[in-house]
Parts: sequence; structure tokens; C-alpha cells
Amino acid sequence: MLNEYPITDITPESGSKDLPGDFAMWLFILMELTVFAIFFISFATTQNFYPDMFGAGKASLHSLAGLVCTLALITSSYFVALAGIRLRQGNQSHCSMFLAAALMAATVYLITKFWEYSQLIEAGYNLSTNTFYTLYFFITFFHLMHVVLGMVILGYMLRRTRQGVYKIGEHSGFESGASYWHMVDLVWIMLFPIIYVIH
Repeated sequence: MLNEYPITDITPESGSKDLPGDFAMWLFILMELTVFAIFFISFATTQNFYPDMFGAGKASLHSLAGLVCTLALITSSYFVALAGIRLRQGNQSHCSMFLAAALMAATVYLITKFWEYSQLIEAGYNLSTNTFYTLYFFITFFHLMHVVLGMVILGYMLRRTRQGVYKIGEHSGFESGASYWHMVDLVWIMLFPIIYVIH
């Protein structure tokens, strides 16, 4: 189906713009990335002190669920990128279609993540089990809240697209929302190997 829509016209609308979207959004994204970087460093540092605990904790996680979450967010981010391309081409109907697909893929992430939480809790693991699970639940749930916020933003973008609000050359709001969503995806791509894979 995607072959019907050749990926063209991906250059910025204005040669004077270095980044898509609003500068304020990029400041917000930078702050969020800084917070996540602190979490990642804390996780890696603590793992060095308690390698056996973290090894056992990672072995109890559902790696397949983590992989499904990764693929779901990558797919969602890809659809958002396609939506942006279609919007710049003036094709708002296809833009809406790709945004809806992005939301569906993000929903797969949510369902999988809550399933994984329920499996761990049923097995007796929670925030107070040990340091590994405290960090695992805190970091992943903090990221999940960003996914929820990102889905709200995508839903708002979808609504405005269907209303025809985004005019040619006036896509800054759309680009800001898309940039935030790509940030959420990027954080999970870094989070997945750190928590699930690297021992």
C-alpha cells in the first residue's frame, strides 16, 4: 500500500529553518532528553553495584513484550513521518490516514506494556521488591506517560488535519508535535537495550 505514495518533497518548507517546528518545543525536548539521560546513567551506575540483582531482574522481564513495544513505536514514528510528507504535499486525507495508523501502532505499545506490568505484578514484583524493579517500573512508567501525552498530541494533530487547519507553509504546529513523538520513540529505542538486553 505504501508504494502508492512515493516519498518526495521532504525538504524543509523554508531554507532558513534549521529545525522543524517551534524553538520552544525543541527546548522542551532537550530538557526531557536530559531527564531521561539522568535516569539511564543512574540505572547503568546502579547496575554496576548490583550486577547479580540486575541480571536476575532482567531475566524476569518479557523480552518479547519489549521487542513488540519497540516495533510498535518505530512503526508509529514511521507513519508520523509519512503523515508529515503528505501534509507538505497538500494531501491532508492521506496525512489523516497515516496519523490514525500511528495512533493504532501506539495503542499496541500501550496494550503490550500494561500486559507486561500485569504479568510482573502477578509474579510478585513491584516497586518495593528491590532496586532493579524500583528503577524499572519508575523509568518505564515515566516513559509510558510520555507516550500517552504524545498520543494526545497526535490525536489533536489528526483532528486539526481533518479540519483543514494546516495550510501550505503553515505546518509549524504539526512539525512540533511530530518532533515530540519522534523523541518519545528515540528514548524507547535507547531504553530497550539498556533495560532488556544489555547484561
